[in-house]
Amino acid sequence: MGQSEDILATLRAHANPANVAGMARYGINPSGTLGVPIPILRKLAKECGRSHELAAALWESGVHEARILATLVDDPARVTKGQMDRWARDLDSWDVCDQACQNLFRYTPFAFDKAAQWARARPEFVRRAGFSLMAGLAVKSKDAPDAQFEAFFALIEAAATDDRNMVKKAVNWALRQIGKRNTRLRVKAIAKAEEIRAMESRAARWIAADALRELRK
Repeated sequence: MGQSEDILATLRAHANPANVAGMARYGINPSGTLGVPIPILRKLAKECGRSHELAAALWESGVHEARILATLVDDPARVTKGQMDRWARDLDSWDVCDQACQNLFRYTPFAFDKAAQWARARPEFVRRAGFSLMAGLAVKSKDAPDAQFEAFFALIEAAATDDRNMVKKAVNWALRQIGKRNTRLRVKAIAKAEEIRAMESRAARWIAADALRELRK
């Protein structure tokens, strides 16, 4: 057996159907899900170390937890734009989407471009990935200029009327995280939230009200 097969066997040995049922209640797709807790995945990732080839094999397995593990072991320096697009198209659950963005995609040189591209996409989890990536960049890209984040405000406004739950929560997340970067962006994020709140959309009003509660604290 190869390394990926050994890891898949380990994941299956830790399968917990009760966890899968609990995850489903939180909107996580139970298809291909084993119910392996994140601490076990992080321990496995530490044991494996970085491996672009292993990450590819784990992702191709289609197993929910194996895909999360793939985002932990892949090497951001070897990730290509094509790989990011392929993985984004494969997304079918919000947790794998966010793990991919926060563990891997935001550390690639293409992160800002992909955030903008995916934010315009129609598929639910591709679009969520765009805004999840924005939120992650707002936290980790310490040296990025404000202008790169200001460019996201138009995309946030354009998606604010998307009432799909997985999208609107990510739009809200991106708006809040950008606003928390510094005082200047906070002022701009509050102004954008006020514009969004005035839109004729229940999703937009929810996004704005929730963001304003946090940004005005």
